Amino acid sequence: MKTTIDLPDALIQQAKQRALQQKRTLKDLIADYIRQGLKGTSLSAMPAASSLVETDATGLPLIRSTSAPTVHTVPNALQLEQDLLQTHELTDHHTWDDGHPD
Repeated sequence: MKTTIDLPDALIQQAKQRALQQKRTLKDLIADYIRQGLKGTSLSAMPAASSLVETDATGLPLIRSTSAPTVHTVPNALQLEQDLLQTHELTDHHTWDDGHPD
């Protein structure tokens, strides 16, 4: 099924980056995220955002994460940048599988 959804540009860029990192299509990545969301944890079972943010001794915010950090090496970061630049050059706007701009 094809559909058009209006999503924030920053969210689409993050999804495109994740798809490139995982060497997957944007369509497959988003479909998996929707499946996970539909079967996953209810919003009421998720920790409140305020419980993940603390203030350290300097007064700066300290954000706790429940997942392991992503480690990027310089060569990986450069390759990701090149992939994103190439993707951006190929499309002037975001499109879904059906060709409609989002």
